[in-house]
Amino acid sequence: MVSPEQVVTHMMQNDLFSQWLGIKVLSVKEGYSKITMTVRPEMINGFGIVHGGIAFSLADSAFAFACNNRNILSVALDTAINFTKPVHVGDVLVAEAKELHNGKSTGLYHISITNQHDHMVALFKGTCFRTNKALVAQ
Repeated sequence: MVSPEQVVTHMMQNDLFSQWLGIKVLSVKEGYSKITMTVRPEMINGFGIVHGGIAFSLADSAFAFACNNRNILSVALDTAINFTKPVHVGDVLVAEAKELHNGKSTGLYHISITNQHDHMVALFKGTCFRTNKALVAQ
């Protein structure tokens, strides 16, 4: 049997975008993940704050790690994000994905993103579709 940690390690090895973001995995268990990254200057938008796609992408990676870590290939079916505070260069963001529903064909996840001051900067909700395929060969 493949552990949640092994699945996420495999995913990170093949996820060039998460690597580019500088994501580090803090914690993984079935239906759960907690990851972090530090915001870099090239992530700034034209308004001088971090592009919303950065926070979205961090949450999306946490979502992917949480919904796939039972070694059942799952893909995003629907996502939504609410931005609550601006993010700046140098901020250290933490995304924590918690499973709200683990169904046979779908899963529902809530991902909170906080900064180094423990201020909520975004809330993400994701629904995944579960395939019948293993992500990591056993």
